[in-house]
Amino acid sequence: MTQSTASTPLSYKDAGVDIDAGDALVERIKPLAKKTMREGVLAGIGGFGALFEVPKRYKEPVLVSGTDGVGTKLKLAFEWNMHDTVGIDLVAMSVNDVLVQGAEPLFFLDYFACGKLDVDTAAAVVGGIAKGCELSGCALIGGETAEMPGMYPAGEYDLAGFAVGAVEKSKILTGASVKPGDVVLGLASSGVHSNGFSLVRKCIERAGSSAPATLDGKPFKQALMEPTRLYVKNVLTALAAHPIKALAHITGGGLLENIPRVLPEGTAAHLKKGSWPQTELFAWLQKTAGIDDIEMNRTFNNGIGMVVVIDAAEAEACAATLRAAGETVYTIGSIAALGDTAPVVVA
Repeated sequence: MTQSTASTPLSYKDAGVDIDAGDALVERIKPLAKKTMREGVLAGIGGFGALFEVPKRYKEPVLVSGTDGVGTKLKLAFEWNMHDTVGIDLVAMSVNDVLVQGAEPLFFLDYFACGKLDVDTAAAVVGGIAKGCELSGCALIGGETAEMPGMYPAGEYDLAGFAVGAVEKSKILTGASVKPGDVVLGLASSGVHSNGFSLVRKCIERAGSSAPATLDGKPFKQALMEPTRLYVKNVLTALAAHPIKALAHITGGGLLENIPRVLPEGTAAHLKKGSWPQTELFAWLQKTAGIDDIEMNRTFNNGIGMVVVIDAAEAEACAATLRAAGETVYTIGSIAALGDTAPVVVA
């Protein structure tokens, strides 16, 4: 008589969750996370919670938090088997947001969810996360890897993360002091970053085999998957040297919707069309999508990933500091009274 199916022992692995694979991933992650350690870390990966002490050099520290994901850029990572840079995107989307308040990112935690854990793929993703943390001076002190059979198609995963930073209470950037006559500086993006990819994917589909082999000197796929630029270290250097009034991270909503978030009531940003170059990448996207300049500046960063608002008398020196640190900087406009115009005008 054969044993009935109902009485056959079932393991967690039979149900689709491989604890051994999870343990193997943790061992792969540990040396990557160790490279990101910095002052303040009291306990890193491995515990139920990660401990961090705000550095004692802060007199009145205010904590600033930010959370985000990578969005549908992940669809291209799956299709093209390019997993080593999306972790940088994940970190950048949060730490650049924290930076906008004038804060120094302190630590980061990630959440990686999949249907079936592939250790090599997950390690590549987390390697990117660790690299992003290292480049922004932010400690990777914890995270979660969730293997959930049936929740995600084979070969796919989702990413989320959050960063916590600190800023002296007296140095929080609110944009309240921004006034007409201030200069708007634009820091070049590294590409599309991590917003607008639902439209990017439609453009790829529309172009088909006629897609260009290269864009801006990079292979087509690499140009589109280029990770979000991490502005943290260079902008913190500029903040320490110059009285920057406001910063805007250009993410979903582009230039038209992100700059107004840091402008006081009654002011507008007037950007000069052509004051920064449109790269081959953005020119290809605009032509392929068949959209006008307004839609380009509302959907994509269109070549400007971070905006700096500063007094006109300080603008040149601030731009020089940022260039010396490695940023490509353009003077893209100025602040004006709102009047009858939109909050951001590109003309």
